[in-house]
Amino acid sequence: MAGSAVAVGGIAVAAALGIGAAAVGGAGATSQRVAAAADAAALAAADAVSGAVAVDSDPCALAARVAEAHGAALEDCRIAGLEVVVRVGTAYAGLPAAAGARAGPPSPSTGRR
Repeated sequence: MAGSAVAVGGIAVAAALGIGAAAVGGAGATSQRVAAAADAAALAAADAVSGAVAVDSDPCALAARVAEAHGAALEDCRIAGLEVVVRVGTAYAGLPAAAGARAGPPSPSTGRR
């Protein structure tokens, strides 16, 4: 009887560890997905701002469509000259996941080499 209780306890611990590992893996995948969505949205908007891509809509509207195609929602979009900064978000297991990205010409050098 005692051996059965140990076996059941071992199975329960293994199941809990497996579920935990799956949750951590899913969170990591969500983090990578939302970061890719932010990068793609920023690049699309920057291309629209620079004229590299001809669009009929606002560059931020394009960024929103690209983020949505990646399974995320555009939370913020700011345009300053040719630079675009976006923030996108989604959720995993009811918890928010967000990422930001910048696209545009290189920032001016600070003088250090």
